[in-house]
Amino acid sequence: MGILNSLKEFYKVPAPAEPITDQAVIDKTYAMWRMRIFFSMFFGYIIFYTCRKNISVALPAIQQALGYSKLELGLLGSSLYFSYAAGKFINGIIADNTNAKRILPTALFISALVNILFIICAHFVSPNLTFGGFSVLLFLLAFFWGVNGWFQSMGFPPIAKNLSYWFANKERGVKWSLWSSSHEIGTYLSMILSGYLITHYGWESVFYVPACFAIIFCFFFYKNLQDKPVSIGLPDIEKYKDPDYVEPVKETDEEDNYTYSDIFKKYIIKNPTVWLLAVAYIFVYVVRYGTIDWLVMYQVDMKHYTISEAAKIISFLPLVGVLGTIGAGFVSDKLFGGKRAPVNIICLTLLALCIYLFKYNQYPILDYVYVSAIGVFTCGPQVLIGGLSAVESSSKKVASAVTGFCGMFGYIGSILSGVGTGYIIDKFSWNSAINFWILSALISLGICTILLKKENKKKA
Repeated sequence: MGILNSLKEFYKVPAPAEPITDQAVIDKTYAMWRMRIFFSMFFGYIIFYTCRKNISVALPAIQQALGYSKLELGLLGSSLYFSYAAGKFINGIIADNTNAKRILPTALFISALVNILFIICAHFVSPNLTFGGFSVLLFLLAFFWGVNGWFQSMGFPPIAKNLSYWFANKERGVKWSLWSSSHEIGTYLSMILSGYLITHYGWESVFYVPACFAIIFCFFFYKNLQDKPVSIGLPDIEKYKDPDYVEPVKETDEEDNYTYSDIFKKYIIKNPTVWLLAVAYIFVYVVRYGTIDWLVMYQVDMKHYTISEAAKIISFLPLVGVLGTIGAGFVSDKLFGGKRAPVNIICLTLLALCIYLFKYNQYPILDYVYVSAIGVFTCGPQVLIGGLSAVESSSKKVASAVTGFCGMFGYIGSILSGVGTGYIIDKFSWNSAINFWILSALISLGICTILLKKENKKKA
């Protein structure tokens, strides 16, 4: 119990500090910490991705080295998705009630450690060792990669909390989108780095090199993060940005009398808007992982590209998708006054159209255009629906939990995408699989349209 109490004390949310009264000091302190926090979260999440997306590039080499089938490799990769889906929600609740300054470095450190343990298992356990007919090594690799998924899912919720508390509503769309581009940059850099490491140092280096970088970055994380502004004596961000700001009803003193459980139930479990966003997020992720995981094979099978040609085309999806991630926040802030639903509707409409045009396109150069557009119009709803829209439809006090809740549904979508797309291809055709993605985009579009009508009706 002594150890548990010590850990609880170490990770607990810090009490509010003595308020700073000197406006010049407040301005200087806010400016310094907002910059440090943003950039540490941005680069930190890129490092998170290098300890997660590395397996995508390593799988063919793992198959060659260890002799596993594609089904066995699929089970290995899926272990992260399953634990990530559950972890998103539970770690969201944990993040709301812990110190972001300490929980983020912890999550990254353990993720790095698990990457190293993954390699140690591959070195010391024979692929031929079985127990009850199952490969012991495969079980261990899947177990550790599942553990990695759990601690990877601990990365985003504290970041959502910090973005909510350190950046005001009128600027949060831009900041959130700028930060979210770390997803695509992390994916792209992980693929580039992993390809280089495999070529020059073997597949094991794909895991232990990013792990070493991550361990070093943990110290940078700890030095450059804070929990809430009040923990260092600063005023609430909304009041700081607008001295005449009046808190909405859900953030009044009445809410201060609620327990965390009460707020959680009111703004998540009993919030129909959050449930609609979560369901919409499922179908966004069906398209996201359907395209990024299957389009290489589709191009090889149906458009007769070589694997290298198809891989080159698909690399434009995350690379150009950064524009959608950043642009969605800018457009929703600057053109729609902080409304997210109109941007989601535009993106999802164009996403369905671009998938359709890609399916029938006969000109190779346009495949680059359509794949890039798919990246842009997938990344926009990805950052808004399960992120900004979810937070702004609930309460900042459960910012981590609500993004974790929607994130859990998103990764249910990724599992559905993998199993569903594969099943449809085997039982029907590639055309049916493409139609499955288009239908998913349209379902999400329909839900976002309902939410827009609901929002307009509320303001009428």
